[in-house]
Amino acid sequence: MTHHLHRVRYGICMLLGLLLTACSSYTLREAKQTVRQSDSLWHAGQPYADSAQLAQAYETLGQWALFCPDDYAHACYHYGKLLRARENPVEAMQCFINATHSHTRDYHILGRVYSNMGTMCHLVSDFPLAYEMYEQSGEMYLHYRDTLSYYYCLNNMAFEKALLGELESCLLLLDYIPYSYVDNDLTHSCLLTKAQAFLTNLQNDSAIYYAKQVINSQDIESSATMIIAQAFDNIEQNDSALVYAYKVLSDTVSSYQDKFNALYIVSKKDSSLTTNEISEIDSQREDIRYYEYEPEKEKNSHALLLLRQDLQRKPDWRWLYAIIGTIAIIGTGIFIYVRRKQKRHQLLSQQVKELTTMNHVAMQQHARIMQEHTDYTSKLVAQLEQNCHFFAEADDFPNNLYWKDFEAFCNLINNNFGILATKLQKKYHLSEKEVRLCVLVLIGDLTGKQLADILCYAESGIRNFKNRTAQKLGTNSIEFRNILLKIAISEYS
Repeated sequence: MTHHLHRVRYGICMLLGLLLTACSSYTLREAKQTVRQSDSLWHAGQPYADSAQLAQAYETLGQWALFCPDDYAHACYHYGKLLRARENPVEAMQCFINATHSHTRDYHILGRVYSNMGTMCHLVSDFPLAYEMYEQSGEMYLHYRDTLSYYYCLNNMAFEKALLGELESCLLLLDYIPYSYVDNDLTHSCLLTKAQAFLTNLQNDSAIYYAKQVINSQDIESSATMIIAQAFDNIEQNDSALVYAYKVLSDTVSSYQDKFNALYIVSKKDSSLTTNEISEIDSQREDIRYYEYEPEKEKNSHALLLLRQDLQRKPDWRWLYAIIGTIAIIGTGIFIYVRRKQKRHQLLSQQVKELTTMNHVAMQQHARIMQEHTDYTSKLVAQLEQNCHFFAEADDFPNNLYWKDFEAFCNLINNNFGILATKLQKKYHLSEKEVRLCVLVLIGDLTGKQLADILCYAESGIRNFKNRTAQKLGTNSIEFRNILLKIAISEYS
C-alpha cells in the first residue's frame, strides 16, 4: 500500500513538472511570436497595438535573456518605443538600458536603441551625452554595415555640436557625409544642421542662406523657418523676423519649442500689438512652459538619471570568469579565443576600409564645396557689379538712391548690396556721411570734385575724408572699393 502511494506521488510530481515545462515553453514561443510580429509591423512603419501582450513578451523574454539575447533586445526596443510614445520615458529608458546589457549581436537593433537614448538626452538639453549616445549608435551601424543609418548618426552628432556652438567640429562631421550618395531627407537634415550651427555662432547671414534651402522640406520646414526668424531678429530686421515667426505659429506641425520662441519674437518686435495682446502672448508662452516643456523635461530628466547611473556602474564580470574557467577545463577556450580574435581582425579591417573610403569621399566633397564657394562668390561679385552699373548709369543718379531720405537710402542699399549699409554702421561704426561716401565709391567711378559736390563737402578736403573713411575699414583709398565689395559679400559667399 505504501509503495503504491509513493508511485502515485511520483507520478503526480512528474505530471506537474511536465505541465510547467509545457506552459513555460508555450509562453516563450508566444513571446517570440509577439516580437516577430512587432518587427514586421515596425518594418512596415506601424506600431504594435497590443501593449499588454508586448509587455508580457518583454517580461517573459527577460527571464530567458541569457538564452534568447536577440529576441530580448528586440522586445526591449519595441516596448521602450511604446513607453516613449505613451509619455513614460523613465520605464522606456530602463528598457533601452536592458537592451544594451542583453549581449545581443544584433547591431542594427542596438543602433536603434542608442539613437533613442540620444534623442531622450537631447530633449533635456544634455547635448554632450546625446552626442555620446549617437556616437555609440553610429558604431553599431558600422558593425552592421548600414552606411545610410551611420550617416544619419553623423548628422545627429553634428547637430549636437551645433547646439554646443562648436562650429568647426560640426562642419567636420558633416564633411564625412557624401551628399551625392545619400537621400534627399538626409541632405536636407544636414543643411538644417549647418543653419543651426551658424545661428548658434551668430553668423546670421549664413544661417539664413542654409535654412532657406530647406524651407519647403516637409519634415523640417518649421525648424528652418524658426532659424530664419531668429537670424533676422539677431540682425534687427524686425519685419522679416515677424514674417517668419508668424509663419511658424500658423504651421500646425510646429513643435512647442518653435512656437515658444516664435511667440517671444512676436511679443517683442510687433509694434502693432496692444498691451492686452502682448499679455495674451506671454500667457500662451507660460502655458507652453508649464504644460508641455517643464513636464516633458522633468520626466526625461529622471530617465537621464537612470542612464547616468548605468554608465557609472561597474560591470560584474564574475559570470564571465566562470564561463572562461569552464571552457578552459574542457579544452575549448583557446579555440574560442582565436575565433574571437579572427572576427575582431575582420571587423577592424572592415572599419579601416570604410574609413578610407569615407576619407576619400570627404576629400572629394570638400573640393566640390570649395569650387561651389568660389563660383558662388564670383556670381555675387558679378551681381553687385551689375547693380552698381545699373544705379550709376541712371539719369537721376544719385537721386535714384533716395539720396535725401537716409533711411530709405539704407534700405535700398541693404536690399541690393548684401546689407552693406547695416554692416558699415553696426560693425565699422561709420557716420551717415561716411556711409554715403562708401556707397558712392562702390557704385560709381566719380572724381574728387563730383564726390565733393554730391556730399556737399569742400573739394580740398574730400581726399582726406576719403582716406580717413578707408582707414576705418582697415584699408587705403586705392583698395577702398575692393574692400567694400568684400564687405558686401561677406557671410553670403
